Amino acid sequence: MYLADHTWPELGDRLEGSSTAIVPLGSTEQHGPHLPLATDHLIAEGLATAAAEETGFPRTPTVDIGVSPHHRQFPGTLWVDPPEFRDYVESFTRNLAYHGIDRVVYVNAHGGNVDHLREVGRRLHEDGTMYAIEWMWDESIPELVDDLFERNGPHAGPKETAMITHLAPDLVHPEEFEAARDGGLPDMGDAETMVHGARTFYDAVDNSANGAFGDPTDVTPEKAERLFEAAADQLVRLLEWLDAREFEALMPEPRVV
Repeated sequence: MYLADHTWPELGDRLEGSSTAIVPLGSTEQHGPHLPLATDHLIAEGLATAAAEETGFPRTPTVDIGVSPHHRQFPGTLWVDPPEFRDYVESFTRNLAYHGIDRVVYVNAHGGNVDHLREVGRRLHEDGTMYAIEWMWDESIPELVDDLFERNGPHAGPKETAMITHLAPDLVHPEEFEAARDGGLPDMGDAETMVHGARTFYDAVDNSANGAFGDPTDVTPEKAERLFEAAADQLVRLLEWLDAREFEALMPEPRVV
């Protein structure tokens, strides 16, 4: 159920019987020469929509802009600073608590959001407001990702290319796949920015001239569908697991004495 499609009288009835909500979050940032800036938030919204339709749990509108300053050198990238991002997400999550929601899954598709969503969840958990957890789609199916693609990458590589191929094929530029590979960083092991155990980079452009990591040339529609369905299934399972927990069991343990 998508919240924003309903009237408030309809939601009064629907929310009364629901304690779990789905919040999709992504980014608007460069994804190489072959994928749209919308890649991350399209993936998050697609998975959240599929899970909401399967489970009936309410889904909020998507947070389209995330913590992306490390992609700022590429035209069009938008970002918010971490403190403002955390405060914004925490604020509207507390809105959900006001309406009776006591557990949330942040369906996240942008690595730059991870730490900040976990911090928001910690705050909400610590004061007993609700149980909110961050879920990153590719971390739910790591073996499948490795099985499907020979040279993966953390950003604008084959796994994200596959997901957009499934969700929004008209926005994918397959004629640029080779350019994405050859002008980017197809093998993470070839990066020269780890020196004596220290990360000597801050921005994506320091590692990849065109912003792509990995090799998208072996993406097919069949692999794309398999990847999406596997991740969506994991999300549904997580939501059902979370909804079945007793709220008290999700809250902080009392002080050890």
